Amino acid sequence: MNAKNSSMTDALKWTGTQLQVLDQRVLPEEIRYDYYNDAQGVTEAIISMRVRGAPAIGIAAAYAVVLSVKVHYSEHNSNWQQQVKADIEQLRGSRPTAVNLFWALEIMNKAMDVENVSPIASLEVLAKKIHQDDIAANHTMGALGAELLIEAKGVMTHCNAGSLATGGYGTALGVIRSAYKQGLRKIYAGETRPWLQGARLTVWELAQDGIASTLIADSAAAWLMKSGVIDWVIVGADRIAANGDVANKIGTYSLSVLAKQHGVKVMVVAPTSTIDWAMVSGEQIEIEQRQPKELLNDCYLDEHSLVDAWNPVFDVTPAYLITAIVTELGIVLNPSEVNGVKSLQ
Repeated sequence: MNAKNSSMTDALKWTGTQLQVLDQRVLPEEIRYDYYNDAQGVTEAIISMRVRGAPAIGIAAAYAVVLSVKVHYSEHNSNWQQQVKADIEQLRGSRPTAVNLFWALEIMNKAMDVENVSPIASLEVLAKKIHQDDIAANHTMGALGAELLIEAKGVMTHCNAGSLATGGYGTALGVIRSAYKQGLRKIYAGETRPWLQGARLTVWELAQDGIASTLIADSAAAWLMKSGVIDWVIVGADRIAANGDVANKIGTYSLSVLAKQHGVKVMVVAPTSTIDWAMVSGEQIEIEQRQPKELLNDCYLDEHSLVDAWNPVFDVTPAYLITAIVTELGIVLNPSEVNGVKSLQ
């Protein structure tokens, strides 16, 4: 299927019997949905980054629990809950940084413990609710964040925090979409190495909505800021600590440092399900390390090679570098000065 001729940007589609996952590794050249009937398949889809973005990962995990119950539940199987909980533990290990994963699994796990004559139906309703609530939250955050951009000349975003990373509409891109309706036109996206989510996903997703954008090399960000063309950097988040520190795609921290130097503001857009209230600061956030082969040329993959690679997927931006954290419950301005995000509780 030719990506240029399609506007299908849903990362996840639930059919009632299967979870369809848009394989984001092959975008924008190909739009391909993979079909999953069990939790093991969805776990692998998360690990392999077919599905990515903290909210989308949480939603996929919720549907995976439903698939697990469909596989194991039977009036004649007294161990079905233990079998589902084993699948939940596998899902927990799929991505360590995205807190939405653990949030969604906890909701589904608690619901499963409630005695119910129709566990499949009730858990399916709950997974659908998690999905729809995320879409609604994205639209709310889009409107709230856009209010901060009314006088913005231009913005830059990093990685992909749009409909592909969420239930729909997007977090950072949700704000940009809403601001575009108000007249924002200068939109820049960093390529976001090593997986190129900005180059492959963000600019493509915006183009599907008829929104023009400009792609830049990651290393051009400082020069772009110095030019005065942008006055906001807008990103999503994979985990937010109670003090307002934010874990997001690797490179977010460096953009925030550059923004501070050049007088550019930083906006983080994420639903409250991304906040880890038990985590005091970003220093406690586990940063996922992926395989060196994602960075290395094939000639360096020989076991005798002297070349290795360090491949952290996320970094942590301290709250003092963040101008605003936008959630569906409201905006926290200057989180380092107002006791983090605790005002949202």
